[in-house]
Amino acid sequence: MNPAFAHIIDDDDAIRDALQWLFKTRGVACRTWEGGEQFLAAWQPEWHGCIVLDIRMAGMSGLECFDTLLSRGSQLPVIFITGHGDVPMAVAALKKGAFHFIEKPFKDHDLVDLVEKALAFDAERQRAAASRETIGARLSTLTQREREVMDLILEGKYNKVIADQLSISMRTVEAHRSRIFDKMAVRSAVELAQILTTLRN
Repeated sequence: MNPAFAHIIDDDDAIRDALQWLFKTRGVACRTWEGGEQFLAAWQPEWHGCIVLDIRMAGMSGLECFDTLLSRGSQLPVIFITGHGDVPMAVAALKKGAFHFIEKPFKDHDLVDLVEKALAFDAERQRAAASRETIGARLSTLTQREREVMDLILEGKYNKVIADQLSISMRTVEAHRSRIFDKMAVRSAVELAQILTTLRN
């Protein structure tokens, strides 16, 4: 698994250095970037962590960088650093999916608290994605008949009803049910329904 970093994107050297020092004192691994262009040139879709992004920078603005990340399908949480006049822009970014914004001047611990929440949010997203991938892989091992039996199990049908509906014996239904539970690594129909709900979310 790729390590998670807080990516600090700011065109002010002093701010980058100060935030890097601050994050390290709180045990937050970070990387610094002098602009959106530099970050986007290096960005990889498998990166984990979050982004602390100044909304106003020379060259590409923070909003332009954010829009480009969205167009690339990036799901890294983005925290905007804003000046007072930038709050409406930051609110608009929130509506597009930004994680949060913090207004200058801010208290150091407030920013780090936000970053830690964003890192936790991204870690949970990664866990959920891995869980969905695992469940999807298990589903792919089911035969067509097992999928049919599973769908009827999820509808709450009894074995006898399933047997009648599919024109197979009760014993065959029981065998299919057992294999479905084994392949999906569940012990009950309720548990099966729960993990498939995770797949849909």
